[in-house]
Amino acid sequence: MASDQSGPYQVAVGQVQRVGGMLGLDQGMIDLLSRPKRELTVNFPVTMDDGTIKVFTGFRVQHNFARGPCKGGIRYHPALTLDEVRALAMWMTWKCATVGLPYGGAKGGVICDPKRMSPGELERMTRRYASEIMPIIGPHVDIPAPDMYTNAQVMAWIMDTYSMNVGYSVPGIVTGKPIPLGGSKGREEATSRGLMYCVREAMAVEGLKRAGATAVVQGFGNVGWNAARLLKDELGLTITALSDSSGAILDKAGLDPVSVYEHKQRTGSVLGYPGATEISNEDLLEMECTVLVPAAMENAITSANADRVKARIVAEGANGPTTPEADLVLDEKGIMLIPDVLCNAGGVTVSYFEWVQDLQFHFWSNAQIRDRLNEIMTYAFARVYATAGAKEVDMRTAAYLLAVGEVVQATKLRGIYP
Repeated sequence: MASDQSGPYQVAVGQVQRVGGMLGLDQGMIDLLSRPKRELTVNFPVTMDDGTIKVFTGFRVQHNFARGPCKGGIRYHPALTLDEVRALAMWMTWKCATVGLPYGGAKGGVICDPKRMSPGELERMTRRYASEIMPIIGPHVDIPAPDMYTNAQVMAWIMDTYSMNVGYSVPGIVTGKPIPLGGSKGREEATSRGLMYCVREAMAVEGLKRAGATAVVQGFGNVGWNAARLLKDELGLTITALSDSSGAILDKAGLDPVSVYEHKQRTGSVLGYPGATEISNEDLLEMECTVLVPAAMENAITSANADRVKARIVAEGANGPTTPEADLVLDEKGIMLIPDVLCNAGGVTVSYFEWVQDLQFHFWSNAQIRDRLNEIMTYAFARVYATAGAKEVDMRTAAYLLAVGEVVQATKLRGIYP
């Protein structure tokens, strides 16, 4: 079994091996599911604002095509590794299968520090990266989307670069685009809205009343701040603590996520918010609360701190925020963990909606988006929860049993070519 010190890909492979054994899969099938189908590494030059040339390294990994074209985000981060991208691509396969989307998983990114780059440098780097991975992406092959430190503008540049190369507009090449370019309504809050629906269902099955319930959110990027807003506005939870990379703030009487977001936009940090007490990110994770939302980086909850987590529900807004060893501790404590492959699948679900709309050139209303997302997330939660009960396993294992089973079934039905 993978440990807290394992790399993300080692963790992902360990999960497949464990679930494969539970499903009685032969070693050949486990090996097939444990390895990416295709991975591309590109090294490419970009002219910087000062006239110098800098060489960047980028990746695009496609894990599995059994259930349809690949789908997955592109992240820009100085510490990005191929190992991480492989793991994220594999997790995307299981995420899509968990919520019933006709996709396999992919992931990509560039090793860079976007905070130290100008808009012009980001655009030139993005367009060159898009050109480098263009041979293996396409609206029926692999559809990128935003991820860490990428956004709708980055997707617009990729869409334009691809379209200019083929000679006509291809809005379906990426999702998470601006609405004027074929983006979908509801996409910006989609991951958080899906998380909120999962929390709503989890509180119901756990018999937890919303009145007096509290939530703590680690990470105040797009997922974290929207999750805090929706948990407060639509479920009525009191948000007692929030954090970003600079630190955390606490107000047991309740924080207003919108006001904190506006403060962060002005100052660059949640710290210094009027009336709040500053605490550490470590203290935030260990606060007593109804719902804890880790929505920052991987490995936030480990064997070192899992026994001090006091939440009733852990809703994974980030990918891989809980290590395998911590999973065991939380399960022993009776804490319900809503795994990332279910909890944050709202983003890829609305990306699927966007892709369908782009292929049809027919667009849906915000109400239609929310209704369809609610239906898919509610059904997926019920299915995972029922499997957890029937198999007497935790929610993550239940989700993996369902997801891996779906991919195996598709693989066997298609057969091995030639």
